[in-house]
Amino acid sequence: MLDLAIIGGGPAGLSAGLYSTRGGLKNVVMFEKGMPGGQITSSSEMENYPGVATVQDGISFMQPWLEQCMRFGLKHEMVGVERVSINKDKTFKIWLDNGKTETAKSVIVATGSEPRRGGFKGENEFFGRGVSTCATCDGFFYKGKEVAVVGGGNTALEEAIYLTNICTKVYLIHRRDEFRAAPTIIEKVRNNPKIELVLNSTIDEIKGDASGVTAVVVKSKDGNLRTLEVPGIFVFVGLNVRNEVLKDGENFICKMTETGQVEVNLKMQTSVDGLFAAGDLRKDAPKQVVCAAGDGAIAGIGALNYIQSLKE
Repeated sequence: MLDLAIIGGGPAGLSAGLYSTRGGLKNVVMFEKGMPGGQITSSSEMENYPGVATVQDGISFMQPWLEQCMRFGLKHEMVGVERVSINKDKTFKIWLDNGKTETAKSVIVATGSEPRRGGFKGENEFFGRGVSTCATCDGFFYKGKEVAVVGGGNTALEEAIYLTNICTKVYLIHRRDEFRAAPTIIEKVRNNPKIELVLNSTIDEIKGDASGVTAVVVKSKDGNLRTLEVPGIFVFVGLNVRNEVLKDGENFICKMTETGQVEVNLKMQTSVDGLFAAGDLRKDAPKQVVCAAGDGAIAGIGALNYIQSLKE
């Protein structure tokens, strides 16, 4: 039986593994089907993590975390988790997507979030063929061309700036006349000659053919339509938390908010003893790497203390 199962390999999951194993837990496994790193590995620019003054992309930023966080015995299983259930003896059953199961005395869920779809006409049809949610991944395909970016938060503006290093022009489309991003990022966007702001506007339709996206039709607040002839559009309209693993049948195994986030206290404890949640999944998460790492550290220490209490 595992002392601790960590579900998710982003900053929260890795930090939880570091603090729990360094604190003395010996049988700790982190379940992450792909390579650890999390959502931040899709970021083109990381410049606000305290103590890391060099601006770098998300993949480079996360690289040293892997060795450090596994230094004290954290194991990584490259398999997905379908769900978690509670056994009669109050241990946890981890249902894996390879058909196997594991049993654990405690669990930290740090499954993070995923980009939200905008719900535009043509978005699903052309997703992966001109519609993207990752400028770092797909920006290169539009070198020397014009593209569109949708969104008004930090991610949208940061990715728009990143794309100006590759593309000749970036249309930044936002449904309001003001952005929800940090003032420094907004200033960079407004001062960038390659970015054209298309404000008070929404996407009416994404058009294309067999080869992919060919144009984006934008609808202004007063109803006027404008066609932007671009081969690519990057959508950054928020994130959905990955809470599916906490659902056993029709119900969640712990207390959740109305929006599907996990209710936790300051120790990252859920309403179930031995079950913790950290990072973007938990209630009121700021969705910042430094905060996710802090959550993971708190949850890791909490799990360590919980396991020790079982021995007393």
